Amino acid sequence: MKKIVFPVAIFAVVLGISSCAPSSTPTSLSPTVGATTSQSQQTIKFFGSSSTVKCLTLLAEAYEAKDPTIKVESVSISQSEGAIASLKNNVVDIAGSSGKLKPEDDNGQIQYREVAKDLLVVATHSSVQGVTNLTTAQLRAIYKGEITNWKELGGPDAAIVLLDRPEDESAKKLLRQYYLETDQTTDQAIILSKEGELIDTLKSTPYAIGAFSRAASLIDRLPVNHLSLNNVEPTAENLGTGKYPMVRSIGIVWQKTPSSTTQKFIDFIFSPAGTQLLQEQGFIPTN
Repeated sequence: MKKIVFPVAIFAVVLGISSCAPSSTPTSLSPTVGATTSQSQQTIKFFGSSSTVKCLTLLAEAYEAKDPTIKVESVSISQSEGAIASLKNNVVDIAGSSGKLKPEDDNGQIQYREVAKDLLVVATHSSVQGVTNLTTAQLRAIYKGEITNWKELGGPDAAIVLLDRPEDESAKKLLRQYYLETDQTTDQAIILSKEGELIDTLKSTPYAIGAFSRAASLIDRLPVNHLSLNNVEPTAENLGTGKYPMVRSIGIVWQKTPSSTTQKFIDFIFSPAGTQLLQEQGFIPTN
């Protein structure tokens, strides 16, 4: 499988987990959580996996606007395990996670709570006209490399550019669970380690297809085509009725005894104001 490598700045955390290094780090980020940036401003630091950082950043920006004495610094990393490890090592105050705590990650001093659900959509570049729905068999054939041209599906006479995620990422796991099963993905797929990289590549690559966050697509008003799967549209209504299955959890992990500054931000996340914000932006708040 092809793999695109994007230049990143590495923030070294002594965790023994080489795959969980953050992709970018504010220069002020230090290993001390709950630090003060000035005499009048307190800092909250969080790491979020690439599938959770969009949601948490929205909440952080809203909270900063509500309370100018707070600064929330965020870093997007590739996987939830890295964010949780950073929390356990007191590098950050909050970790974003796309799933519940695994037994091996729980040291008894941290806690998890789901914030919202996020639909996963299969989408194409705007150049793919005439294709609005894929059956399970068609989607599997694309990922297996058996269907390689959009004209086979009623679209333009152009080669399909398949953008994919690593097998251990939440998006690929959901695709396998509900549609792809155990079929081997074609080695012609372009593998992108972060969801943001997949989105950027999809926007700029004619005839491309990939799966990613529906909320991210709505928030950024992406010029892409959302596909129905088996004639079911990726909507909150269809999720509620059980017709559309692909949804992932977005949650946060924090210390059982957080600082008062961190606790106030967490209270905001689960407040009516936080819930309304997420709903307006395309997420499905757990509350």
